[in-house]
Amino acid sequence: MKLLVAALLLAGCVACSHARRQPSAIDKLQPCKGDEGPTDAYCGKLEVYENRKTNTGPKIGLKIIVLPGLSRNTVQDPVFYLAGGPGAGAAKMARTVKELFRDLQTERDLVLVDQRGTGDSAPLGCKFDDDAAPGKAEETFFFEKLKKCLADYKADVRQYTTSVAMDDLDEVRAFLGYEKINIYGGSYGTRAGIEYVRLHGDRVRSIVLDGVAPPDMRLPLYMARDGQRALDLLMRDCEKDKACNERFPKLRERVQRIFSRLQAKPEKVRMTHPRTGKEQDVEVTAPRVGSALFLALYNSHATALLPLLLDRVENGDYRGLFALGTSGESISDMMSFGMHFSVVCAEDAPFVDAASIQRETAGTFLGESIANQRMRPCEYWPRNPVDPAFYKPFASDVPALILSGEIDPVTPPVWGEQIAGQWKNAKHFVVPGVGHGTVVSGCVMRMLTRFVKTGTSEGLNTECLARVHRPPFFLGPAGPDPGGPQTPASAGKVTGGKP
Repeated sequence: MKLLVAALLLAGCVACSHARRQPSAIDKLQPCKGDEGPTDAYCGKLEVYENRKTNTGPKIGLKIIVLPGLSRNTVQDPVFYLAGGPGAGAAKMARTVKELFRDLQTERDLVLVDQRGTGDSAPLGCKFDDDAAPGKAEETFFFEKLKKCLADYKADVRQYTTSVAMDDLDEVRAFLGYEKINIYGGSYGTRAGIEYVRLHGDRVRSIVLDGVAPPDMRLPLYMARDGQRALDLLMRDCEKDKACNERFPKLRERVQRIFSRLQAKPEKVRMTHPRTGKEQDVEVTAPRVGSALFLALYNSHATALLPLLLDRVENGDYRGLFALGTSGESISDMMSFGMHFSVVCAEDAPFVDAASIQRETAGTFLGESIANQRMRPCEYWPRNPVDPAFYKPFASDVPALILSGEIDPVTPPVWGEQIAGQWKNAKHFVVPGVGHGTVVSGCVMRMLTRFVKTGTSEGLNTECLARVHRPPFFLGPAGPDPGGPQTPASAGKVTGGKP
């Protein structure tokens, strides 16, 4: 009912928002059809050259969606939403973004652009059919299929990097007639946002970075290290929680035994696929369990299940953990894998080698598996050298709200600290008990809305962050003990910028 009311309110306000000023960004676009985006939004495309250096050759149509501000007094600086991945299309997420950022839309247009290579902007997709690889290992099938997709692309994949895409974004800004913009970037979207500030900082009124993945992060080099940190925090919090510790004693040692057992000898099990419902034989290896565990650590609500599921894994029951791991498959279906590797192989892979992988993954539950797998396509993926300036720290006076989840396994607070220490008008807040992406947690959206409204982090009420905490652990199928203790919350940490 709430969604229906919101949709009716938004639909009723489109006409008045269109009348608020002339000309406006939506004059360059058309009302979205049902299959293009929200029907109260405006859709269109802007053609840009694939090769921006030469401005010759093929062109790319960049998909644009504008969700018009709902007030008659809509301000002139919109919010541009930059999606994660790399490989997710922002415009593809318009319906979700509309609901999530509805408070921002009260006063501002929301602008979503499918970055080149994603969504409907000359996508570099690659579809993987679970049933298409009988008798082949999943990893082997994935890389064979990816190589075939690369051969079939009609694009020059060397042109699909972050810097090129941010020049695209500035062309979209100018096309729509905006002088200044605000930016929200999540995960890889923070890297894109940081690069936009470097290239076009004079056009940025404010920026929100949620789960910072800076240009020098060297994906996927530190994923095992940061994932181990998140698992250690999980086990620490279970040990500190009386009910969890009594129900799952010595969890740390038991997890170590699980991985030692599987490293010594993988196990064959027959199980029902949690998504397709098909019976299948599965070889359970340490990397496979590690991958499912790593994905579950992204979401703090999923981590509430992990002590219970790891207890079952110790006894040979992998169904729950693998079912939790498939929750990321729907996101995977939206990813443009070709764009992902065009970014990672050009921007990160040159700084990742066997020795650094061995060093950074030592003693972690993931080991070298994820890093080695994700680097394999870079052995043959075409790429151009990246401008060294892309990686260099730079000063900025753009007001920046930097958000990190305390228990994030892939973009932990250390990366937010890095940017906060470089930009004088940046404030960094660590949200307790939260994983990857903080915007839906507690009062974070209220803080974000206030920050964008005022264009400054001064005066933000951050005391509410102390009330955010990790969800209570499940002690059994019925859930947590309703009378049991809650995991204590640590206070939100503020860093960076001027004192």
